[in-house]
Amino acid sequence: MKQAMNTLCQFSEKERNYFAYQARQDFLRQQGTILFEKDEALEQRDEALEREQVALAEKQIALAREQAALEREQAAESAKAAAIAEVERLKALLAQK
Repeated sequence: MKQAMNTLCQFSEKERNYFAYQARQDFLRQQGTILFEKDEALEQRDEALEREQVALAEKQIALAREQAALEREQAAESAKAAAIAEVERLKALLAQK
């Protein structure tokens, strides 16, 4: 009877150890999944930030081009005004003679 009880206790202990081992394995798998999902989310966030930075850089380039075009237009307007003033000056000189 004692031997049977000892054998039963050993089986019971083995079963508890098996379930404890399975619980540890489940926990480790869950933690691995959590870490993997976290890494994936961080990678997606980094990719989104990179896309935003590229879009921002493209906008800055477009604004710089627009600014340069406005400056060229202003320079052309100034040159035109200077040319008109010169024509008026020359007309005035001719009118004096």
